Amino acid sequence: MTAQYVYLIIFACAAYLIVTDESIAKAFYYVTKIVKNKFEIFKWWLLNNPRNPIVKYMMWRRSNRLAKELMDELQSKNK
Repeated sequence: MTAQYVYLIIFACAAYLIVTDESIAKAFYYVTKIVKNKFEIFKWWLLNNPRNPIVKYMMWRRSNRLAKELMDELQSKNK
């Protein structure tokens, strides 16, 4: 028996239970919401954590661009 048949049997059993029992359908709905929420939290943490080297580089680049703009503005006002 290949893995495809095992997955098909598991999916068919889960679908049967979801269709026949309302409480299992609600539980499935809530579990999928929790998993989606945990994924969004992880994605936000990965993209905004200052210990991440990619985020550090993005912050450094943004800071340098802002510093350059401010220096240009300051030099233009002094002339």
